[in-house]
Amino acid sequence: MAAAMKVVCMMFLVAIFHKHHAHGAISADTQKLIDEANMNGPYLGLLIPNLFEMNPLLQHPNYTSTNFTIDIAGRRFRFGKIVEKNVILVMTGLSMRYGYGPSDELPLEPNGDYTRNIGYIKFADYAENVTACNSHDNLLNNVWFQPEEVFPVDGTPEQRQHAFWIPVDPLYFNSSKSLEDMELENCVNATTCLDETPRVVQVHRGTSAGIYVDNAAYRSFIYKKFNVSPVDMESAAVALICMQQRVPFIIIRALSDLAGGGSAESNEIDTFISLASNNSVNVVVEFIKRLVSDH
Repeated sequence: MAAAMKVVCMMFLVAIFHKHHAHGAISADTQKLIDEANMNGPYLGLLIPNLFEMNPLLQHPNYTSTNFTIDIAGRRFRFGKIVEKNVILVMTGLSMRYGYGPSDELPLEPNGDYTRNIGYIKFADYAENVTACNSHDNLLNNVWFQPEEVFPVDGTPEQRQHAFWIPVDPLYFNSSKSLEDMELENCVNATTCLDETPRVVQVHRGTSAGIYVDNAAYRSFIYKKFNVSPVDMESAAVALICMQQRVPFIIIRALSDLAGGGSAESNEIDTFISLASNNSVNVVVEFIKRLVSDH
Protein backbone atom coordinates (compact mmCIF):
# COMPACT_ATOMS: atom_id res chain seq x y z
CA MET A 1 0.00 0.00 0.00
CA ALA A 2 2.81 2.37 0.88
CA ALA A 3 4.55 1.64 -2.43
CA ALA A 4 1.33 2.23 -4.34
CA MET A 5 0.86 5.56 -2.57
CA LYS A 6 4.36 6.62 -3.57
CA VAL A 7 3.65 5.84 -7.22
CA VAL A 8 0.38 7.74 -7.13
CA CYS A 9 2.01 10.71 -5.42
CA MET A 10 4.85 10.75 -7.95
CA MET A 11 2.43 10.60 -10.88
CA PHE A 12 0.44 13.44 -9.33
CA LEU A 13 3.56 15.54 -8.97
CA VAL A 14 4.56 14.88 -12.56
CA ALA A 15 1.13 16.08 -13.68
CA ILE A 16 1.50 19.26 -11.63
CA PHE A 17 5.00 19.92 -12.95
CA HIS A 18 3.78 19.54 -16.52
CA LYS A 19 0.91 21.95 -15.95
CA HIS A 20 2.92 24.63 -14.16
CA HIS A 21 6.18 24.36 -16.12
CA ALA A 22 8.61 23.11 -13.47
CA HIS A 23 12.11 24.54 -13.63
CA GLY A 24 14.00 21.30 -13.08
CA ALA A 25 15.29 21.08 -16.66
CA ILE A 26 17.91 23.45 -18.06
CA SER A 27 16.50 25.85 -20.62
CA ALA A 28 18.01 26.16 -24.08
CA ASP A 29 19.30 29.66 -23.29
CA THR A 30 20.99 28.45 -20.10
CA GLN A 31 22.52 25.49 -21.94
CA LYS A 32 24.06 27.90 -24.46
CA LEU A 33 25.63 29.85 -21.60
CA ILE A 34 27.02 26.63 -20.12
CA ASP A 35 28.49 25.62 -23.48
CA GLU A 36 30.08 29.06 -23.81
CA ALA A 37 31.57 28.78 -20.32
CA ASN A 38 32.96 25.32 -21.05
CA MET A 39 34.77 26.62 -24.12
CA ASN A 40 36.68 29.08 -21.92
CA GLY A 41 37.61 26.63 -19.14
CA PRO A 42 38.97 24.98 -17.13
CA TYR A 43 38.16 26.80 -13.89
CA LEU A 44 38.83 26.75 -10.19
CA GLY A 45 35.50 26.58 -8.40
CA LEU A 46 35.17 28.65 -5.22
CA LEU A 47 32.19 27.67 -3.09
CA ILE A 48 31.38 30.44 -0.63
CA PRO A 49 28.91 30.08 2.26
CA ASN A 50 27.37 33.54 2.41
CA LEU A 51 27.57 37.20 1.41
CA PHE A 52 29.86 38.00 4.35
CA GLU A 53 32.60 36.19 2.44
CA MET A 54 31.32 36.65 -1.11
CA ASN A 55 31.34 40.47 -1.07
CA PRO A 56 34.95 40.90 0.14
CA LEU A 57 36.09 38.55 -2.64
CA LEU A 58 34.10 40.41 -5.31
CA GLN A 59 35.73 43.64 -4.11
CA HIS A 60 39.25 42.21 -3.79
CA PRO A 61 41.82 43.97 -6.03
CA ASN A 62 43.08 40.63 -7.37
CA TYR A 63 39.65 39.52 -8.54
CA THR A 64 38.52 40.57 -12.01
CA SER A 65 34.97 39.89 -13.11
CA THR A 66 34.30 38.89 -16.71
CA ASN A 67 30.71 40.15 -16.30
CA PHE A 68 29.53 36.68 -17.24
CA THR A 69 27.03 34.90 -14.97
CA ILE A 70 24.81 31.85 -15.18
CA ASP A 71 21.71 31.53 -12.98
CA ILE A 72 20.56 27.97 -12.33
CA ALA A 73 18.05 26.70 -9.76
CA GLY A 74 18.36 29.71 -7.50
CA ARG A 75 22.17 29.84 -7.69
CA ARG A 76 24.26 32.46 -9.46
CA PHE A 77 27.57 31.31 -10.93
CA ARG A 78 29.92 34.27 -11.33
CA PHE A 79 32.86 33.95 -13.72
CA GLY A 80 36.10 35.88 -13.37
CA LYS A 81 39.84 35.68 -12.82
CA ILE A 82 42.09 35.68 -9.77
CA VAL A 83 45.62 36.43 -10.92
CA GLU A 84 45.80 34.30 -14.10
CA LYS A 85 43.34 31.62 -13.03
CA ASN A 86 39.82 31.34 -14.37
CA VAL A 87 37.46 31.02 -11.42
CA ILE A 88 33.76 30.41 -10.82
CA LEU A 89 32.21 31.79 -7.64
CA VAL A 90 28.97 30.40 -6.26
CA MET A 91 27.27 30.78 -2.90
CA THR A 92 26.19 27.58 -1.15
CA GLY A 93 24.16 29.09 1.67
CA LEU A 94 24.52 28.13 5.30
CA SER A 95 24.25 24.58 6.65
CA MET A 96 24.73 21.32 4.75
CA ARG A 97 21.75 21.35 2.38
CA TYR A 98 24.02 21.74 -0.64
CA GLY A 99 25.64 18.40 -0.05
CA TYR A 100 22.48 16.30 -0.19
CA GLY A 101 22.58 16.48 -3.98
CA PRO A 102 19.61 14.63 -5.49
CA SER A 103 17.77 14.54 -2.15
CA ASP A 104 17.26 18.29 -2.39
CA GLU A 105 15.18 17.75 -5.52
CA LEU A 106 13.09 14.85 -4.24
CA PRO A 107 9.76 15.40 -2.47
CA LEU A 108 9.88 14.77 1.26
CA GLU A 109 7.48 12.12 2.48
CA PRO A 110 4.63 13.68 4.46
CA ASN A 111 4.26 10.87 6.98
CA GLY A 112 7.86 10.72 8.11
CA ASP A 113 10.56 8.41 6.78
CA TYR A 114 12.97 7.22 9.42
CA THR A 115 15.41 5.84 6.85
CA ARG A 116 16.40 9.34 5.71
CA ASN A 117 18.27 12.07 7.49
CA ILE A 118 16.08 14.82 6.06
CA GLY A 119 12.34 15.15 5.91
CA TYR A 120 9.42 15.44 8.24
CA ILE A 121 9.40 13.70 11.59
CA LYS A 122 6.20 12.11 12.86
CA PHE A 123 5.96 12.69 16.59
CA ALA A 124 4.41 10.13 18.91
CA ASP A 125 0.70 10.30 19.66
CA TYR A 126 1.38 10.54 23.40
CA ALA A 127 4.21 11.46 25.76
CA GLU A 128 5.32 10.17 29.16
CA ASN A 129 6.27 12.30 32.13
CA VAL A 130 9.68 10.89 33.03
CA THR A 131 9.53 12.38 36.52
CA ALA A 132 6.80 9.85 37.32
CA CYS A 133 9.06 6.91 36.46
CA ASN A 134 11.24 5.00 38.90
CA SER A 135 14.27 5.63 36.72
CA HIS A 136 15.19 8.79 34.85
CA ASP A 137 17.84 7.09 32.72
CA ASN A 138 17.19 7.81 29.06
CA LEU A 139 19.34 5.94 26.58
CA LEU A 140 17.52 7.36 23.57
CA ASN A 141 19.57 9.56 21.28
CA ASN A 142 22.95 8.56 22.68
CA VAL A 143 25.68 10.13 20.56
CA TRP A 144 26.97 7.85 17.83
CA PHE A 145 28.77 8.43 14.55
CA GLN A 146 28.46 6.54 11.31
CA PRO A 147 29.94 6.84 7.81
CA GLU A 148 28.03 8.46 4.97
CA GLU A 149 26.69 6.43 2.08
CA VAL A 150 28.31 7.61 -1.14
CA PHE A 151 27.87 6.75 -4.81
CA PRO A 152 31.05 7.75 -6.69
CA VAL A 153 30.69 8.78 -10.31
CA ASP A 154 33.10 6.01 -11.34
CA GLY A 155 31.45 3.38 -9.15
CA THR A 156 28.75 0.83 -9.92
CA PRO A 157 25.34 2.55 -10.09
CA GLU A 158 23.21 2.03 -6.97
CA GLN A 159 26.04 0.16 -5.26
CA ARG A 160 26.80 2.20 -2.20
CA GLN A 161 30.17 2.80 -0.64
CA HIS A 162 30.92 4.32 2.75
CA ALA A 163 33.05 7.30 3.72
CA PHE A 164 33.80 8.70 7.16
CA TRP A 165 36.83 10.91 6.49
CA ILE A 166 37.23 12.66 3.15
CA PRO A 167 40.89 13.49 2.31
CA VAL A 168 41.63 16.82 0.66
CA ASP A 169 43.75 16.88 -2.46
CA PRO A 170 47.39 16.22 -1.44
CA LEU A 171 48.76 18.71 -3.98
CA TYR A 172 46.54 21.49 -2.65
CA PHE A 173 47.30 20.52 0.93
CA ASN A 174 51.05 20.62 0.36
CA SER A 175 50.75 23.98 -1.40
CA SER A 176 48.78 25.40 1.50
CA LYS A 177 51.67 24.74 3.89
CA SER A 178 53.47 27.82 2.57
CA LEU A 179 50.52 30.01 3.63
CA GLU A 180 51.52 29.68 7.26
CA ASP A 181 53.91 32.62 6.80
CA MET A 182 51.06 35.00 5.89
CA GLU A 183 50.34 38.02 8.05
CA LEU A 184 46.64 38.36 8.81
CA GLU A 185 44.59 41.32 9.95
CA ASN A 186 44.26 41.60 13.72
CA CYS A 187 41.73 44.39 14.31
CA VAL A 188 38.17 45.12 13.30
CA ASN A 189 38.74 48.82 13.92
CA ALA A 190 40.99 51.12 15.95
CA THR A 191 39.50 49.99 19.26
CA THR A 192 38.51 46.33 18.71
CA CYS A 193 41.31 43.81 18.24
CA LEU A 194 41.96 40.17 18.94
CA ASP A 195 43.94 39.28 22.05
CA GLU A 196 46.25 37.15 19.93
CA THR A 197 47.47 37.68 16.39
CA PRO A 198 45.57 35.35 14.02
CA ARG A 199 47.59 32.94 11.93
CA VAL A 200 47.20 30.39 9.18
CA VAL A 201 47.53 26.77 10.29
CA GLN A 202 46.97 23.40 8.70
CA VAL A 203 44.68 21.13 10.71
CA HIS A 204 44.60 17.36 10.64
CA ARG A 205 40.82 17.09 10.70
CA GLY A 206 37.78 19.31 10.40
CA THR A 207 34.08 18.60 10.55
CA SER A 208 30.68 20.13 9.88
CA ALA A 209 27.50 20.25 11.91
CA GLY A 210 23.90 20.78 10.90
CA ILE A 211 23.61 23.41 13.62
CA TYR A 212 25.72 26.38 14.68
CA VAL A 213 27.84 24.85 17.43
CA ASP A 214 28.10 27.10 20.49
CA ASN A 215 28.80 24.44 23.08
CA ALA A 216 32.11 24.06 24.90
CA ALA A 217 31.37 20.49 26.02
CA TYR A 218 30.66 19.32 22.47
CA ARG A 219 33.72 21.16 21.21
CA SER A 220 35.86 19.33 23.77
CA PHE A 221 34.21 15.99 23.01
CA ILE A 222 34.84 15.98 19.25
CA TYR A 223 38.41 17.15 19.77
CA LYS A 224 39.16 14.33 22.22
CA LYS A 225 37.24 11.73 20.23
CA PHE A 226 38.32 12.59 16.68
CA ASN A 227 41.09 15.18 16.97
CA VAL A 228 38.80 17.67 15.21
CA SER A 229 39.68 21.35 15.50
CA PRO A 230 37.38 23.50 13.30
CA VAL A 231 33.62 22.95 13.12
CA ASP A 232 31.64 24.70 10.40
CA MET A 233 28.28 24.12 8.72
CA GLU A 234 29.13 23.56 5.04
CA SER A 235 32.50 21.97 4.30
CA ALA A 236 31.68 18.30 4.87
CA ALA A 237 28.79 18.42 2.41
CA VAL A 238 30.96 20.00 -0.28
CA ALA A 239 33.73 17.48 0.43
CA LEU A 240 31.31 14.59 -0.04
CA ILE A 241 30.15 15.90 -3.41
CA CYS A 242 33.75 16.45 -4.54
CA MET A 243 34.70 12.95 -3.46
CA GLN A 244 31.76 11.42 -5.31
CA GLN A 245 32.55 13.44 -8.45
CA ARG A 246 36.32 12.81 -8.10
CA VAL A 247 37.05 16.54 -8.06
CA PRO A 248 40.17 17.66 -6.13
CA PHE A 249 39.39 20.13 -3.36
CA ILE A 250 40.69 21.91 -0.28
CA ILE A 251 38.80 23.66 2.51
CA ILE A 252 39.97 27.10 3.68
CA ARG A 253 37.98 28.58 6.57
CA ALA A 254 38.46 31.39 9.07
CA LEU A 255 37.48 30.76 12.68
CA SER A 256 35.55 33.76 13.96
CA ASP A 257 34.72 32.46 17.42
CA LEU A 258 35.34 29.68 19.93
CA ALA A 259 32.45 27.25 20.35
CA GLY A 260 31.07 27.77 23.83
CA GLY A 261 32.87 31.08 24.18
CA GLY A 262 36.44 32.09 24.83
CA SER A 263 35.72 35.19 26.87
CA ALA A 264 33.08 36.59 29.17
CA GLU A 265 30.78 36.63 26.14
CA SER A 266 29.29 33.29 25.13
CA ASN A 267 30.13 33.88 21.49
CA GLU A 268 32.27 36.39 19.61
CA ILE A 269 30.97 35.95 16.08
CA ASP A 270 29.07 39.25 15.94
CA THR A 271 32.26 41.13 16.79
CA PHE A 272 34.79 39.35 14.62
CA ILE A 273 32.87 37.94 11.64
CA SER A 274 33.99 40.73 9.28
CA LEU A 275 37.62 40.24 10.33
CA ALA A 276 37.35 36.48 9.80
CA SER A 277 35.75 36.94 6.38
CA ASN A 278 38.42 39.36 5.16
CA ASN A 279 41.21 37.11 6.39
CA SER A 280 39.73 34.02 4.73
CA VAL A 281 39.37 35.86 1.41
CA ASN A 282 42.98 37.08 1.59
CA VAL A 283 44.19 33.54 2.28
CA VAL A 284 42.19 32.09 -0.62
CA VAL A 285 43.55 34.69 -3.03
CA GLU A 286 47.11 34.08 -1.84
CA PHE A 287 46.60 30.32 -2.17
CA ILE A 288 45.56 30.73 -5.81
CA LYS A 289 48.53 33.04 -6.46
CA ARG A 290 50.98 30.47 -5.16
CA LEU A 291 49.20 27.66 -6.96
CA VAL A 292 49.65 29.56 -10.23
CA SER A 293 53.33 30.33 -9.57
CA ASP A 294 54.10 26.72 -8.57
CA HIS A 295 52.45 25.21 -11.63
